[in-house]
Amino acid sequence: MDRVSENWERLVRAALQGEQLRNAGQGNERISSGIAGAVPPSLGRKTNIEAILQAADEVEAEDQNVARILSEQAYNMAQNLDPNSDGRGVLQFKTGLMSIIKQKLAKKDGAPIDRSRDVELLVNFYLSYKRKHRVDDIQREEQKWRETGTFSANLGEMELRFLKMKKVFATLRVLAEVMEALSPNAAPDVRMRIKEELSRIKRSGELMPYNIVPLEAPSFTNAIEVFPEVKGAISAIRYTEHFPQLPDNFEISGQRDADMFDLLEYVFGFQKDNIRNQRENVVLTIANAQCRLGVPVEANPKIDEKAVTDVFLKVLDNYIKWCKYLRIRLAWNSIEAINRDRKLFLVSLYFLIWGEAANVRFLPECICYIFHHMARELDAILDHGVADPAASCNSENGPVSFLEQVICPIYETISKEAAQNNNGKAAHSAWRNYDDFNEFFWSPACFELSWPMKRDSSFLLAPKGRKRTGKTAFVEHRTFLHLYRSFHRLWIFLALMFQALTIIAFNHGNVNLDTFKIILSIGPTFAIMNFAESCLDVLLMFGAYATARGMAISRLVIRFFWCGFSSVFVTYVYLKLLQERKNPNSNSFYFRIYIIVLGVYAALRLVYAMLLKFPTCHALSEMSDQSFFQFFKWIYQERYFVGRGLFERTSDYFRYVVYWLVIFACKFTFAYFLQIRPLVEPTNIIVDLPSLTYSWHDIISKSNNNLLTIASIWAPVIAIYLMDIHIWYTVLSAIVGGVMGARARLGEIRSIEMVHKRFESFPAAFVKNLVSPRNKRMPFNRQSAQVTQDMDKAHAAIFSPFWNEIIKSLREEDYISNREMDLLSIPSNTGSLRLVQWPLFLLSSKILLAIDLALDCKDTQADLWNRICRDEYMAYAVQECYYSIEKILHSLVDGEGSRWVERIFREINNSIMEDSLFVVLSLQKLPWVLQRLSGLTGLLIRNETPELAIGAAESVREIYEVVTHHLLTSDLREQVDTWNILAKARNEGRLFSRIEWPKDPEIKEQVKRLHLLLTVKDSAANIPKNLEARRRLQFFTNSLFMDMPPAKPVCEMMPFSVFTPYYSETVLYRSSELRVENEDGISILFYLQKIFPVVFLLGPFVAKLFPLLTNYSNVIKRRHFDDEWENFLERIGRLESTGDADLQESSSDMLELRFWASYRGQTLARTVRGMMYYRRALMLQSYLESRSLGVDESNSLANFPTTQGFELSREARAQADMKFTYVVSCQIYGQQKQKKLPEAADIALLLQRNEALRVAFIHAEDTVKIDGKLKTEFYSKLVKADGNGKDQEIFSIKLPGDPKLGEGKPENQNHAIIFTRGEAIQTIDMNQDNYLEEAMKMRNLLEEFQGNHGLRPPTILGVREHVFTGSVSSLAWFMSNQETSFVTLGQRVLASPLKVRMHYGHPDVFDRIFHISRGGISKASRVINISEDIYAGFNSTLRQGNITHHEYIQVGKGRDVGLNQIALFEGKVAGGNGEQVLSRDIYRLGQLFDFFRMLSFFFTTVGYYVCTMMTVLTVYIFLYGRVYLALSGLDEGVANFAKLTGNTALDAALNAQFLVQIGVFTAVPMIMGFILESGLLKAIVSFITMQLQLCSVFFTFSLGTRTHYFGRTILHGGAKYKATGRGFVVRHITFAENYRLYSRSHFVKALEVALLLIVYIAYGYTDGGAVSFVLLTLSSWFLVISWLFAPYIFNPSGFEWQKTVADFDDWTSWLLYKGGVGVKGDNSWESWWEEEQAHIQTLRGRILETILSLRFIMFQYGIVYKLHLTGKDTSLVIYGFSWVVLVGLVMIFKLFSFSPKKSSNFGLVMRFSQGVLSLALVAALCLVVAFTNLSIADLFACILAFIPTGWMILSLAITWKRVVRIVGLWDSVREFARMYDAGMGMIIFAPIAVLSWFPFVSTFQSRILFNQAFSRGLEISIILAGNKANVQS
Repeated sequence: MDRVSENWERLVRAALQGEQLRNAGQGNERISSGIAGAVPPSLGRKTNIEAILQAADEVEAEDQNVARILSEQAYNMAQNLDPNSDGRGVLQFKTGLMSIIKQKLAKKDGAPIDRSRDVELLVNFYLSYKRKHRVDDIQREEQKWRETGTFSANLGEMELRFLKMKKVFATLRVLAEVMEALSPNAAPDVRMRIKEELSRIKRSGELMPYNIVPLEAPSFTNAIEVFPEVKGAISAIRYTEHFPQLPDNFEISGQRDADMFDLLEYVFGFQKDNIRNQRENVVLTIANAQCRLGVPVEANPKIDEKAVTDVFLKVLDNYIKWCKYLRIRLAWNSIEAINRDRKLFLVSLYFLIWGEAANVRFLPECICYIFHHMARELDAILDHGVADPAASCNSENGPVSFLEQVICPIYETISKEAAQNNNGKAAHSAWRNYDDFNEFFWSPACFELSWPMKRDSSFLLAPKGRKRTGKTAFVEHRTFLHLYRSFHRLWIFLALMFQALTIIAFNHGNVNLDTFKIILSIGPTFAIMNFAESCLDVLLMFGAYATARGMAISRLVIRFFWCGFSSVFVTYVYLKLLQERKNPNSNSFYFRIYIIVLGVYAALRLVYAMLLKFPTCHALSEMSDQSFFQFFKWIYQERYFVGRGLFERTSDYFRYVVYWLVIFACKFTFAYFLQIRPLVEPTNIIVDLPSLTYSWHDIISKSNNNLLTIASIWAPVIAIYLMDIHIWYTVLSAIVGGVMGARARLGEIRSIEMVHKRFESFPAAFVKNLVSPRNKRMPFNRQSAQVTQDMDKAHAAIFSPFWNEIIKSLREEDYISNREMDLLSIPSNTGSLRLVQWPLFLLSSKILLAIDLALDCKDTQADLWNRICRDEYMAYAVQECYYSIEKILHSLVDGEGSRWVERIFREINNSIMEDSLFVVLSLQKLPWVLQRLSGLTGLLIRNETPELAIGAAESVREIYEVVTHHLLTSDLREQVDTWNILAKARNEGRLFSRIEWPKDPEIKEQVKRLHLLLTVKDSAANIPKNLEARRRLQFFTNSLFMDMPPAKPVCEMMPFSVFTPYYSETVLYRSSELRVENEDGISILFYLQKIFPVVFLLGPFVAKLFPLLTNYSNVIKRRHFDDEWENFLERIGRLESTGDADLQESSSDMLELRFWASYRGQTLARTVRGMMYYRRALMLQSYLESRSLGVDESNSLANFPTTQGFELSREARAQADMKFTYVVSCQIYGQQKQKKLPEAADIALLLQRNEALRVAFIHAEDTVKIDGKLKTEFYSKLVKADGNGKDQEIFSIKLPGDPKLGEGKPENQNHAIIFTRGEAIQTIDMNQDNYLEEAMKMRNLLEEFQGNHGLRPPTILGVREHVFTGSVSSLAWFMSNQETSFVTLGQRVLASPLKVRMHYGHPDVFDRIFHISRGGISKASRVINISEDIYAGFNSTLRQGNITHHEYIQVGKGRDVGLNQIALFEGKVAGGNGEQVLSRDIYRLGQLFDFFRMLSFFFTTVGYYVCTMMTVLTVYIFLYGRVYLALSGLDEGVANFAKLTGNTALDAALNAQFLVQIGVFTAVPMIMGFILESGLLKAIVSFITMQLQLCSVFFTFSLGTRTHYFGRTILHGGAKYKATGRGFVVRHITFAENYRLYSRSHFVKALEVALLLIVYIAYGYTDGGAVSFVLLTLSSWFLVISWLFAPYIFNPSGFEWQKTVADFDDWTSWLLYKGGVGVKGDNSWESWWEEEQAHIQTLRGRILETILSLRFIMFQYGIVYKLHLTGKDTSLVIYGFSWVVLVGLVMIFKLFSFSPKKSSNFGLVMRFSQGVLSLALVAALCLVVAFTNLSIADLFACILAFIPTGWMILSLAITWKRVVRIVGLWDSVREFARMYDAGMGMIIFAPIAVLSWFPFVSTFQSRILFNQAFSRGLEISIILAGNKANVQS
């Protein structure tokens, strides 16, 4: 055993040493301190072992004995805590630690150790360590600074100093704690001294972990506690003598006074970290509410009552509404009856309940229920003198615990129900989801749950086996009928309008009394369809009758009988009316009754609709208490807790009503004149036709007036009628959106030239919108104020620091070079110069041009100035140059030289005033002066040296000579030369003998500017050169002129959080990832270096992503672009020739390289950098507003609008932290740390680089229960980086269990949302970015919450997105344009006028308090809420929220760019929409919206996918109808009789369907967006370019993707999250991979359509022949080609011969590979085939699949009667014989496919039999063809007949798989299926192989895919050909 132990210790030591070496090579990343970084979580959470070991590492160099003592203490603590090493990783840790201790002992050379002196050694070392680091002196200084309230001006030095001291205090604290642990063995006086030292050290707030506000102990480095509003908030929650007395033994954590939260902790047993978390939350909430009212100024700040009341009412608003809805008394009597302290107690209690509720946070009304009872308990406790634990949270044996007694029982029930969903495969009706649990509390019956809650109540009833517990109020049955049920008003309206228009059309447009009576048939139609809806209500509630509210069931029954009776009655009366109509002598009795009935019913419906939906009438309906009225109101509209008051302002209502009236006018006009009326006459003729001859055995149509013939003609028209309303909506939304965008001034600045032209107006616009009143009052330099009162200069002075920070950020991101940064930066404009100084990029080369004008000028001075002023920036440049030269020369010289300068400029000024400049100066000599001045400034911009001083003096003398003897005319020259003072100085050699080198910052800035003004010759048109920099500056400057709320001072703005969920995506590229090469020799770093002059990267790069096209010879040379790679090298101080190996030599450069690459991908690092710009912007804004907090006025920076040092300002940082919080919810960060994954180290690195970044994660820990079993406990943790760069745990809140009960992302958001702060929260995804210039507008955006946007204040602010992934390939461009048009123009119209904008994902800004008190920012129920984001919008709208959209601010966003990625993404979204159809949210919104708003909602959510599916179904309906006419022979019969086939109605239908199908109407908003933001010409060019790049093929292909996944989800379910990877996919996708992905969604359907088209062409009849057929079916052929070949057209190297051959080999190997256990579908056709059937699970699904499969039977039935062999015979026997032939063919196939391996004894016999049979079949076939009427064409016809039948049989066999297995035919079915897939694959592969023969096809394809890259001169050929080929050449 000893040897084993020694070997294990050696292994541990080697592993630790290897880990240290690995970490040392990772640049500046956090280095794990040996064994200290390996403390198991089970030990680290309960002890400070990690800190002890860290201290041991720190002090080992100073005293090895102390290090040994600390290590031994850590080991003893681990042994005491887990003596049996049961915890995960504990045994390995102990062994490793013991080996390290033995190493320390070995260094003593075997000398004995006296451990009795350990305490003495520690004490002595402790005292010496304190003296060495001057700890006592520093503490005294800290106390002095705190008492005086003044702080050091050298903020940076102070920060560094106290950062070091943090480590010292941490070490001292560890030493004191270890001394305390060892002190029982020490003398009593030593023990007392140790206790005092530990108490003194603990008082340092720097060691107490805190999030934002150091509430546990004071902190010197954090100024937030000095803010008066924070002091007031802390004082407001402080414990007073009026509160119940706490027990004496109750411990107050930290160095603070007792407060309200201590009472709540003791009474209800909340967790300590929950208390700490919500204490800070409440303090910040109250402080920020006070700030909006005004910052307290008194010595002891107090919080206003109004601030507390505002917070109280907002936090408890949902609770108040809940009580009002249930008609129960609030927990308080009235708002006036409770004082401020009670309000704060209730707010704190609510936040504490919410903060510890875990998954119960998704049940907002359940939290209301809990709060209601606990508030009553609290009320009773507050009325007593002594605090006692609450009965609801008290247990018989254990401690008081809110989590265990209240939350855990609810959680356990939810968890057991969630387990019933079978990982998302079970039906939704089989288990209760979050909504079911929450809606239990929408009824007064919830109080039967009692308090404390009864464990045997129905609510807490756990499911037993497969027995259902019952849904609450809604059952999500999987059926398309939900579409009718939720939106029945739409379908009834369309049906009634179609019926009315058809009746008018059949009456030839004559609307008389008789026609009117027929039109009245819409009455029975309406009643019957309404009854159908009530029937669905009854049927679809099955599964909830046992548990639903009695009132809800009563309403269903009443409506069912009422609708049934009314439909019968109305139908009966109408039938009587029809009988009466036939009698000319009738008295119209029934007609009058019918009119009265319909009139009364319509009037009642209208009145109730107005009262419930019409805004101005809604208040009246709310006030009415008449039971009769309330009863009918209840019948008309079900009453829910949510969905009440869904009405808008009257003006908004009329806007969207007019919008839809315009659409209806267009739609019904089109429908009547181009769809319905043209079909009237053909229909009448077909009905009246004599009996036609059918070419098959007709069973149905002969005796019913050719009903199927009429149906086949009308069906496609009806289908288009149902879905073309979406076309009209799309067109009108594009027009309205374009007009609104133009009114909002979008696109006014659309080029860099416009930026140059309008730059002069930017400062004033910036000051107006983005500068707070506090900053506008900023004082300027007095000298400047006396010289000029020009507001332009004042605006420029305010604008300059912000603009320069923006330019600086662009430089940091390497979008511009140093030179461009200098040219783009704007001077401070605070000096004494009398005019505005503009950026040099506006003035570059202007001086040289002005001199050219002066040299060419032959006219007067005024003419010259007029020419200069034509270019306003030239005039600015001339004036600035003139004044700068004067000021610089004055500063350089003194004495006689200064007098000479003064006289020269006085003479020039006088000549200008007298219009005699040409008389005084010889302008031809100006270039000489310019040359000397350039030489002088070139010297002055450098640091002073004696040599440079001499040179500068000589330059001044040269200027003197040139000016005096050349520039001045003769008269003035003589005056100057004879000037005595000057002549004497010149003769004595004193004139310009020395100069004063510029030291004043203002003069140095002017010298640098003047030098650039005189020397820069480049045109400003190309600055900045980088396209991304241009785009950002264009949008930012354009937004300055858009309407936005004025900015509040930072201290008064609304606080907000940013929230990013993260799972396991790329955080930061590792060095190895950047260098690894793929098969073509392309590494990520090489790719970035070559592609990033112009193209902006899109996603995580994997080594496999870059096998691009090869052999591309002719390359367009790259234009000159400022390369981002070269900018990066310049920034880190490297030469352009620097190679990768050179960068690897420097760890800091390598780390910068990793960040540079990561910032160009879709990584967490990029997202974090972007979001932290918010803090930087707030710090800058706060710093310039100069909020003074005890800072010495002498050191105040308030008078200087400079940004230098703003990031070190403790006040600015504290103010920013108070207003901004960034939480990244890294769900599995704890697991990543345990496994030591590189992602964990990268996240820790981000924490180090961003001090305000917080990371939340779920920590799982195994603990041993009393019975010895292991139990996993879950904690929600928040960490930040400490002074050592390690994670510092801030909060750790225990959860009731595994938080992931539903969908992963919303559960991830839910666990971490408790750590957010503020009143708003912005949701940001992992694929997003942000920019500093946009962050500056955030406080404007937040003011929108206070704006007037309708009846209700906004609850979600929609934000514009810029999709930055559109520049790599044509697919990326298509997707980017499509996405951009939706997130801009589309959402613009949804928000206004339609008022139906929802939350479509990130980066919307939520009203945080509103949403956290109403269920959160997403929903999480498994599968049904897979599109979790949009449910936040549904929930917000249903709960009387308001969602707006704003486009003056934007956030970057990445999108998937490869076809497969796009297909997966669209499949995920379409599947999510399929689940939405089933959801209660869609049902309630569809029912409760008014009619017009319901239309907007439908067609912009699930209706979009319904119309998409209808577009595809129209193709099927049309073609199946045509094939029916062709195979039955009716088309020829009808045509011969009346020539009616080619009528205009069908043409119109086809044309409409074609336009929709190819995406033309989908592109209308996109085109409008182009026009608005790029201009008409660019829009036309872009649209034509997209068409040439086959965008229509892409959009048609996407149509199939959406249709397939949407339809299959509703039919069978199976929607799930599909990880697309967000990658930059330009790799070649193999044929087999494409086939697997698209076979069932596209290929099968395309081949079915192709088969229909072939049959139609073969057997259809038309006068025009085949050409007419092709023209009539052109759109369908386009669909077939798009669906079959789009994956290969958009596949890089898709037509390269070598890859085509490799693809064929790969595909055949996959097709023939046998499946089995563990074999994935990617490797075997059999496994893939089994996976493709997994969605068919239920009996209902099998029945539906069976019905759908039977459509294929028509092919065989029709074609066998068309054979020459059958002639005119239409007997059923022929069809029966065809089945005999089919069975025979199957048997022959089985005989040929019979495997010899299974009959090894008969192998030879089998082969002989197969050969004989083959010969016999050939002979028989020849004889049949020769001696019967069977023709060669018949053989092909038989193939057309039998292939669909075989597919039908296969589909049925797969559907009824169990039955087929029992029969024993499954193996045969599988072989038939393999044959079908092989055949389909060959049909698709053959054209690809043929085209691959021709090299130009591959060239053409690369041009289609990468056209943008070529047009920008991208050097992509290097990548296409592969780096290896280039190296070899």
